[in-house]
Amino acid sequence: MKSQIKLLSIILLFWQFCTIQAVIPSLEQIYLASPNGTINLSLGNINGQLTMSITLNGETIIDPSPLLMSVDESCITTGIKQIRIRKFSADETFPLAGLHSVAKNHFNGASVSFRHIKTGIKYSLEAKVFNDAVAFRFIVPGDENISRAPDESTVFKLPLKSIAWYHDLYMHYEGVHVKKLIDTIPAGQWAAPPLTVKLPDDAGYLSVTEADLIGYAGMALQSDGKNGFTVRLGHSHPASYPYVLRYKKEDVERLSHIAVIKGTITTPWRVIIAGTDLNTLVNSDAVYSLCPPPDKSLFLEGAATEWVKPGRAVWRYLDGGGDQTLKNMKEFSRLASDLGFEYNILEGFWSKWPDDSLKALVDYSKKLGVGIIVWKHSNTLYDQKARKELFQRCHDLGIAGLKIDFFDHEAKEVIDLYETILKETAALKLVCIFHGADKPTGLWRTYPNAMIYEGVKGMEASKLLDRATHETTIPFTRMIAGPADYSVCHFGARRQNTTWVHQTATAAIFSAPVITYAANPANILANPCAEMIRSIPAVWDETIVLPPSEIGELAIYAQRKGTTWFLSVINGLKPKTVRIPLSFLGLGSYNTLILKDNPENPADADISAGTAKSDDIIEIDLGAGGGYMTRSTKK
Repeated sequence: MKSQIKLLSIILLFWQFCTIQAVIPSLEQIYLASPNGTINLSLGNINGQLTMSITLNGETIIDPSPLLMSVDESCITTGIKQIRIRKFSADETFPLAGLHSVAKNHFNGASVSFRHIKTGIKYSLEAKVFNDAVAFRFIVPGDENISRAPDESTVFKLPLKSIAWYHDLYMHYEGVHVKKLIDTIPAGQWAAPPLTVKLPDDAGYLSVTEADLIGYAGMALQSDGKNGFTVRLGHSHPASYPYVLRYKKEDVERLSHIAVIKGTITTPWRVIIAGTDLNTLVNSDAVYSLCPPPDKSLFLEGAATEWVKPGRAVWRYLDGGGDQTLKNMKEFSRLASDLGFEYNILEGFWSKWPDDSLKALVDYSKKLGVGIIVWKHSNTLYDQKARKELFQRCHDLGIAGLKIDFFDHEAKEVIDLYETILKETAALKLVCIFHGADKPTGLWRTYPNAMIYEGVKGMEASKLLDRATHETTIPFTRMIAGPADYSVCHFGARRQNTTWVHQTATAAIFSAPVITYAANPANILANPCAEMIRSIPAVWDETIVLPPSEIGELAIYAQRKGTTWFLSVINGLKPKTVRIPLSFLGLGSYNTLILKDNPENPADADISAGTAKSDDIIEIDLGAGGGYMTRSTKK
């Protein structure tokens, strides 16, 4: 409680410092509209304070809010003189591995230069307005030999009667979202981005997160008790339980101090994704578009670089995986191959194996089309020599990549380690899974070997009882920032209040460049859903979120790979009947594989075949935690 009071006092002092300086005559009001005109950003000056507001279809979705940034404890966004404005735009596409295969980077932008009167600091505010998002960042030029300490406390002020979904930072990014009216959220409440909000009067949805997090502390949000959420950088976050558990007191203390930056300070992009429906939120490319394209010296063919291979992985950890012998791991690779999967993940026991055993497993698996990914604790990777020796060993043995765990903090020191790992593994053609990690910030575009970040309470959380609500919430909250390493599809007790078909459908909805299956592959092959599971790809060409999807209640996804369409439905706690038009299908007739719940037994599935065409409407009865899935292949 004392720490929260201290944090609130710091925020209040920062706000007061920013507002008591001399008032400068009003800046020129700056308006920036999205290419299609649906979203508008307004930058202005209220009592000498740089502010922003945002509208969607003419309705205000971010009320006038202060943009607050300091350098060495001097607030540079109050008491300013506008120097110039430069406008620019882009309309391009780039490849993506995720819910769709082609991303759009289409925006109108502006760079506004300012001078802070008191300190003389010159800086710019860059803003981009997409058809589904607004983003801004600060750039403060500086001498490469001089260190400065930046901080931010920008406020996102939300409309009254908005409903927010968020979780705190106690378990870092592995929390369960709560749903609350914005005016009932107390001051000091922490929220891990993305913060997803349903706007009043059915105006739509928005989600607040960040993009291109490089060389800077990560962002969390904290409620001001007045319908606003304030940006808080990594040094000010409460140390999470997993971090305190795994690291020393001196580590906790060190990371609580503000980080310094030499030379130019470039903040990550602060991103507000917005749209009238959940489909817009889920399919927004803004977070990726705000990151630079890949370095051709590391990724010769960009995202299509051959060794950056999307795929599905087996993992022995969660479902009776047997012993840790070479023989058993070869069997896991064989079963992965039988499923058509591309990876086999080994936990930490691999590090005790001699190199000849590892090489034998890698070579055996490679002949089956299966790559080996090995687990490692991140605390061993701060030492440059040890890190490079590990990566080189993995490369020399033919290992495909690493699953690196237990970051559990967003201080700049930790964020810097992510980038170092990505650069060094890319040079050796190794892919990365980040476990015990923060939310992703679009860096897959820059480093396509950043296959997935966990940043979610997943199947490992054995005490999570209400998976039905959780699994219908996270597609519209955490996964707005990017794929989450959830470990999908468990057919045992861990599935809790969900059915086998519900679990199978999560494998499609929770897609990722590398998606790990929780179930033992032998149990998958013995399951009636096995034929469907074999055919679910890791990534998609197209995804459509269909009505009546609703956060925490129901998710309905139509997804296409080539000319084949999958319809995946997962239900929350309330039984319901839904009617779904199949208008997403192309012309002609389709052969369908259909998975339905067995109403008498959630640990079973009814499998049938049928036909479908685009003018069909299907009616589905869903029980609590139920599911439904079809695969439609053109005749």
